[in-house]
Amino acid sequence: MGQLTFNKSTDTKHKVELEPSIISIDWLSGRASAGQKVKFEICTEFVGYNAPIKITGKSEDGKKLGKIKATIRNNRYLGELDVPEDIKQSDTVYLEIKLPKNDLSDESTRLPAGPAIRVTEFKWSEKEARRGDILTMSATVSGVPDGTEATVTIYEFDRDRVHDKITELPAQVGDGKIEVRWEYEYHEDTDEIPIEDELADFGSNYNPPEYFFTVKLEGNEFGREQESKLLLFKDWIEIEGEDAFGNPLKDGDYILTLPDGTRTEGKLDGDGRAVVKDVPPGACQLEFPEENDDSGTNGDATTSG
Repeated sequence: MGQLTFNKSTDTKHKVELEPSIISIDWLSGRASAGQKVKFEICTEFVGYNAPIKITGKSEDGKKLGKIKATIRNNRYLGELDVPEDIKQSDTVYLEIKLPKNDLSDESTRLPAGPAIRVTEFKWSEKEARRGDILTMSATVSGVPDGTEATVTIYEFDRDRVHDKITELPAQVGDGKIEVRWEYEYHEDTDEIPIEDELADFGSNYNPPEYFFTVKLEGNEFGREQESKLLLFKDWIEIEGEDAFGNPLKDGDYILTLPDGTRTEGKLDGDGRAVVKDVPPGACQLEFPEENDDSGTNGDATTSG
């Protein structure tokens, strides 16, 4: 960014003219992949808020990448254009920039074209996860050389389609594949797990935590339609039963209402304890029927690892 030099007296008014300029036009991808989008960033100064901008994408061989008419805000514009499917790998693409009200124009550097990137065969190493499990995510990649850097992003699937980002993991293409390992941690989405008072409304529509992953390569994200399939999370709960005097309910019966509204019955051991595995996470309702009439013993429980 240019520097403004002021060397006049500070006790009188002076008129200062600010010269608008295009500071930079940067590609946000390492190449223009056939049939995919290429992203860019334009930075300016002193062009004015909402200054109109015209962007034209071209290639040296005469391919058209489209036109954009937009406005500049805060001296910055982020955009993307579609690269033609039939672009030659020997071709290069560039941008022509015009800011008509500022009488400015410029061109970007040339970006080499490349073949289409394909990411297929998304796979989890397991169909279900439990706390502390180490899972492997893999996918087959074509159109980029080995050693290309990538990012694997894990999302929690939401019924409202606004998926929650859980984490991002760095990856690298090797032998035409991407493979990363992740130690599973449960991230509770309170919007998805109903509380006890809402169980009647949710009923069988309760949605347990489910996850999918995507792969980002050269500015494009693959797998947003859950091509990896959904990984289901299962939890466990430890129960300790006591009577009104704090004594263990040896070999006592219990009834557990799970977050999805289903009920399961079981028996405590000689120490008044039990472990229930593979349950959906969230708040549970616990009852001890043998004690209920005399002491009213019951309570809430939450799945945990």
